[in-house]
Amino acid sequence: MLFNSYLYILAFLPLTLAVFFFVSARGAGWKPQVVLVGASLFFYAYWDVVFLPVLLASIGLNFFCSRVIWLAPTASMRRNALIAGITTNLFLLGYFKYVDFAIQNINSLFGTSFGPSGIQLPLGISFFTFTQIAFLVDTYRRLASRPSLVNYALFVSYFPHLLAGPILHHREMMPQFEDPKNWSLSYENFARGLFLFSLGLAKKVLIADNLSPIVSEGYDSAHQWQAIDAWLISLAYTLQLYFDFSGYTDMAIGASLMFNIRLPINFNSPYKAFSIQDFWRRWHMTLSRFLREYLYIPLGGSRWGEARTVTSILVTFLLGGLWHGAGWTFVVWGALHGLALCCQRLWAMLGMRLPRWNAWVLTFLFVNLTWVYFRAPSVDIAHDLLEGMCGLRGMGSLHFGTLETMLVALGFALVVIGRNSNQLAGEMLCRFRTAGATSLLLVASVFSISETTEFIYFNF
Repeated sequence: MLFNSYLYILAFLPLTLAVFFFVSARGAGWKPQVVLVGASLFFYAYWDVVFLPVLLASIGLNFFCSRVIWLAPTASMRRNALIAGITTNLFLLGYFKYVDFAIQNINSLFGTSFGPSGIQLPLGISFFTFTQIAFLVDTYRRLASRPSLVNYALFVSYFPHLLAGPILHHREMMPQFEDPKNWSLSYENFARGLFLFSLGLAKKVLIADNLSPIVSEGYDSAHQWQAIDAWLISLAYTLQLYFDFSGYTDMAIGASLMFNIRLPINFNSPYKAFSIQDFWRRWHMTLSRFLREYLYIPLGGSRWGEARTVTSILVTFLLGGLWHGAGWTFVVWGALHGLALCCQRLWAMLGMRLPRWNAWVLTFLFVNLTWVYFRAPSVDIAHDLLEGMCGLRGMGSLHFGTLETMLVALGFALVVIGRNSNQLAGEMLCRFRTAGATSLLLVASVFSISETTEFIYFNF
């Protein structure tokens, strides 16, 4: 079930809200969390019920491992339980996500002809796997509580975040799920949630989906474009990715806020960043937090000298790139960002600084260029488009029409000049004028849904 589908907007979400607050008001013996767990499992199974056992098995195994870690009488038993839990999670992720990638590389290296495995990727497996690995590590460190099975299942399967994040952390979510104060309808939270949901839907259906044809045509024939068109295509994807993914996040945060549950912020105007480090503090913030706390710091971080720091950065971003997808394009993308962060450290050590305007231009250009690898089906196709952007086929004339060009210009202005969703929601006043604007935006977005399209991050 997709957030931008009529079924979700007009049936699933309103019905789940109604049942949740009805059960809460009646003080039923079966807690409101059970309603959300049931709704979340239905939401997940609706896409393909075949994947539901994978999610349930993952929840059960990780809950069992967390209990063993808590109750094991010796440090070695706790450590072994942690290793077993992490290994199982990584095996499941590797099996579903990277088997075909491994087969392709084996065929390439050894001249074999093994066929694809036919294994389907369960939706959201990267997100719920990372969420649970973090919980196991913090349980081992005695930084996590001992939740009930229902509360743990809700933490993992909670439908607003399940398919594409944000990546949740137990410390900020489990207390909210257990707090009875969150079981009563809050008109202010509902209004802000509806506003964010409407804003995210508008980002997806009014902007991202209308940029998609430019991007698809551009990458399908990347070898033919000259500079002007190649740059327009690259910018279109840079904007499509942002409006698509941040739109999903806004809808997730907004829907959750209607239930009085606050999800973590995942975007903070990333295209206004003045350095690559600043960009990663603003883009997919929950993934950056996970990689920092559970990969970069355990690898040594910045505690053991510059050589160890550089190695930790490169390994973190190589694995972060591979987490996004099983392909060399993602490895190259991750490597480039890791190298850029290392160069930034060297630049800072030399005491050199750029004027803010120059720093912003350089950062945006780098991010835009590296997104080419992120989007391209292969490294060769990425190079085809980059050759066009470098003017190796000439400057050319604009192939795309005025409307497409204006949409790219509008999207660029919104992300560079406009206030982001967090700021708009924080400044929102619950008045009739705001209600009218929200209703208008929601209605316009709903009537603009010609076909239900997947969110880009569903593939990761």
